[in-house]
Amino acid sequence: MAAGLDELLHEAEVAHGHLCAGQILGVRMAMLALERLGIDDPRKRLLANGELNPDRKRLVTFVEIDRCATDAIGVVTGCRVGKRALKLRDWGKMAATFVDLSAEVEPNVYKGLRVVALESSKGRAKELYPELEKNAQQMKAYREMPDADLFGEQWVRVPLPASEFPGYKGQRVACARCGEGVNFDRYVERNGERLCLACADAETAYYRAL
Repeated sequence: MAAGLDELLHEAEVAHGHLCAGQILGVRMAMLALERLGIDDPRKRLLANGELNPDRKRLVTFVEIDRCATDAIGVVTGCRVGKRALKLRDWGKMAATFVDLSAEVEPNVYKGLRVVALESSKGRAKELYPELEKNAQQMKAYREMPDADLFGEQWVRVPLPASEFPGYKGQRVACARCGEGVNFDRYVERNGERLCLACADAETAYYRAL
């Protein structure tokens, strides 16, 4: 049986370093998605009968914010950046899309559930616990409020080529300018050369040489 809310919140607190309202939202968001997708616990390697857990590599999760909730979602789903199963699209939204790799709706397109935290939940927390300060209001209310008061849900289609799957291995090339190694699909071909993204467009690179 999958872990309950209190156990997952404790695990999230340990992993993240503290417990906050964002962590609670992230844990509950992921729990809701797993329930909707019919996944009991994707973190288990083996089932009770000793067989491999078929749900362990069933999820790819896109998170839309680089805040506390992202760590909590990783704890609940078992998705990790290093496993290529947790992907950041930083749109500044408290939202995530949970993609079911067992539900291919057409070639390289998969069914997913996008869950977004409702802005109205903050006002509802204030209504429920006006005697508490803001963070305490949210931490207490977010544990207790129904999913429908916390989140919006939307079934979506997510294009996901094989090269974006966990465990995919592809060709690695050397950038024609800097000579650094570049993984598959992370380079640009220009005038017959394969360039890393920094060399291809220095103006948009996140770093500059000193």
